[in-house]
Amino acid sequence: MTKKELLKNILYGVLIGDALGVPYEFRTREIMKKYPAKDMVGYGTHNQPSGTFSDDGSLTLCLAESIIMNGYNIKDVANKFIEWNDEGYWGAHNQVFDIGIATQEAIYNLKQRINPILAGGNDEYSNGNGSLMRILPLLIILKDVSSPKERFKIVKEVSSITHAHIRSIIACFYYLEFALLLLHEKDLEKIYLKTQEHISSFLLEQNIQPNEIKKFDRLLKNKIYKLEEKDIQSSGYVIDTLEASIWCLFQTQNYSEAILKAVNLGEDTDTTGAVTGGLAGLLYSYKNIPQEWLSKLAKKKEIDNMINKVN
Repeated sequence: MTKKELLKNILYGVLIGDALGVPYEFRTREIMKKYPAKDMVGYGTHNQPSGTFSDDGSLTLCLAESIIMNGYNIKDVANKFIEWNDEGYWGAHNQVFDIGIATQEAIYNLKQRINPILAGGNDEYSNGNGSLMRILPLLIILKDVSSPKERFKIVKEVSSITHAHIRSIIACFYYLEFALLLLHEKDLEKIYLKTQEHISSFLLEQNIQPNEIKKFDRLLKNKIYKLEEKDIQSSGYVIDTLEASIWCLFQTQNYSEAILKAVNLGEDTDTTGAVTGGLAGLLYSYKNIPQEWLSKLAKKKEIDNMINKVN
C-alpha cells in the first residue's frame, strides 16, 4: 500500500463515518431502531447539509496535514487546532458547529502558550472521545516506528494536546496498534488476539495502575465481539467509543455496513461513525466506500489536493 492509499483509507474512512453520523447525533438507540440511518443525509441534529463532517473530521484533517507538511511536530498540530477553533480551518463549511468541552478548554490553554503536551485535561472526568476521534493519521508516522515504547510516547503526546488522562492515552494506543496490524493482516480475530496479548503485556511493563488497565478488561481479557448489542454503549466516553468501533467491525462484512451499524447505535453517532470508519477504511480500503457518499463529502477537492501532496 502506498502512503497516498493509506492516507485515503484513513481520511475517507473517518470523514465519511463522521458525516454519516452528524445528522443523528444525540438520538437514542430506540429512536434509531424506529428510524434507522440508511444513507448519507443532511440537516437533522446540527442542521448541516449532507456530507458535512464535524470536529472529529476537522481535527483529523489538521493532524494529517501537519504530518504531511511537517512530519511529527506537536507545536504545528497545536497551532492548526487553534486555527480550526478560531477561524474554522478545515471546517466542513469553514466554521465550528460542534466542539467538546475538554477540547475547548485545551485549546484555550494552547492559546495561553502552554506546552501542547500539558494542555489537555488529565483528571478522570476528561475521558471523552475527543482525542480518539482524530488520532488515526498518526499511523503514517507510527508504521515506521519499531519500538512500542516509542509509539506509546508519540500517542501520549498527541492525545495529551486535548486529553492527557492515561485512560484516553491507552484507548488511543489500543486503537492505533489494532490499526497497525490491519495494514498487514485482514483476519480480525487474529488481529484482536494479537492486540490483546501485546497491549496487556506492554501496559504491565509500563507500571500503569492496575485499576486503569482493568477498565479495558472487555477488550483485553474478553471477546468483545461476542457481546450482544445491548451490552455495547455508544456514549461520548472514550472506552465506549473504542469498544463500539471494534464490535461494529466484527458484526459486519463491508465498509457501508460497518458505518451504518455504528451510527445506528445512537447517542454519539458522528464519533462512533468516525472511529469505526477509520478502521473500516483500513480493513476494506477507500475503494469500498460508496461513490455517492464520497461525492457528497464537504471539501472533497481540498482533501484530494492535500492527499496528492504526499510522495
